Amino acid sequence: MKKYDVIVIGSGGGSKISSPAAKMGLKVAVLEKDRLGGTCLNRGCIPSKMLIHPAYVATQIKEAHKFDIRLNPGFTVDFAKLITRISQTVDADSDSIETGYQRNPNIDFYHAPGRFIDNKTLEVSGERITADKIFIATGARPHIPTIPGLEGTPYMTSTEALRNLKLPERLIVLGAGYIAVELGYAYRALGSDVHFLVRSRFLRAEDTQVAEEFTRVFSQLCNVHFSAVPSRVEYINGTFLLTYQKPDGHAQHLTADALLVATGVTPNTDNLGLENTSIQRTEKGFIKIDGHLRTAVPGVWALGDCVGNYLFRHSVNFEGEYLFRTIFTEKKNEPLRYPPVPHAVFSYPQIAGVGKTEEQLKKEGVDYVVGLNPYKTSGMGMALLSDHGFCKILIDRETRKILGAHIVGEEASDMIHMLIAFMNKQGTLDDLLNMIYIHPALPEIVRNAARKAQAALPISPLRGETKV
Repeated sequence: MKKYDVIVIGSGGGSKISSPAAKMGLKVAVLEKDRLGGTCLNRGCIPSKMLIHPAYVATQIKEAHKFDIRLNPGFTVDFAKLITRISQTVDADSDSIETGYQRNPNIDFYHAPGRFIDNKTLEVSGERITADKIFIATGARPHIPTIPGLEGTPYMTSTEALRNLKLPERLIVLGAGYIAVELGYAYRALGSDVHFLVRSRFLRAEDTQVAEEFTRVFSQLCNVHFSAVPSRVEYINGTFLLTYQKPDGHAQHLTADALLVATGVTPNTDNLGLENTSIQRTEKGFIKIDGHLRTAVPGVWALGDCVGNYLFRHSVNFEGEYLFRTIFTEKKNEPLRYPPVPHAVFSYPQIAGVGKTEEQLKKEGVDYVVGLNPYKTSGMGMALLSDHGFCKILIDRETRKILGAHIVGEEASDMIHMLIAFMNKQGTLDDLLNMIYIHPALPEIVRNAARKAQAALPISPLRGETKV
């Protein structure tokens, strides 16, 4: 049996441990059954944003008439060329990781799945390997719902949708989360007639006001069928026939030449042989860990999507850096403490958020005030001819600390960063107000929201009277 200092299962977020450990001179084994780089690089955030950015450009072209710009006779999209460029770019990036591993004498790369045969022993490519320290970072994969007739049809998940060379004339999307609305938007903006089947509402984890504003705008772009429960899928002569039920019990039908299933994810923990170990999983399959990301087996940690604390690449990067610091460099026995964890939805309109939603604060009984300002009541909003979007800030009434911030609209994923920074430093409403903002830049919308919150609070002794 081969003995390593470190074994890392998964090459996405796990790279935050494998490469730095190898640079320290430790002998490292990396196990990856798919392409190197994990979900984000190969079939997630990177290729999806490379697809969505052209969709933004297409949307701007379509809306150019608002600015008295006429484009005749319009535009066309070379969809196959676009997808080919995206795939070649991410594949080259993935291949470069293996080249780096081959040059590193301290890394053994196993391009194969690994399975535990006991608490600290893995079987991979016919070999048995072990290590003092083992890290599980196997990520997650698309969840496939149980719908009669679905299995065996050529439906797409996010993986196939990002490699698909043919733009469908009509696309049905099952799902209402961020993957569904991002990819559905991209296909719609680039020319497909897109129909969404939504059981309840879009983006259930978002602040309700944000989700409502998103839905109002998004429903003008795509066809949305609410309170729709899919009951059967058929695929006949190149056409999908999807049957769904409405609350009144009546069956409805949709046809399309493509079907995208984007109903969430499931952790890649079911084929690891965890049943041969003391490592425990939750009912949903996520690996159980403590506040240090330790599993029930000493010397085995887990991080990222397979744990499910947060399903973002930026959060698994943070977890990996925490593990490397506390285990290998500083060697401190300190628990993982997340700073405010932000997120973004790169659809149209764009969404970004950090901290608590208003619903969470109400449930927790927190005394707070709301500062909300629309895009259109700002200098840049006027330039953009904004007809939607707002910034919403949630402020603790007593301490004036920023409890949460949510933006829906243009450049939301960039604008949120000033609020992330303030929250990371325990910032207050006064900090937001004691800034000079560039006029007329979009962040003035954040300032205006802060002024709205100030109007609902007693005057701060630090500021005196504030003009709203």
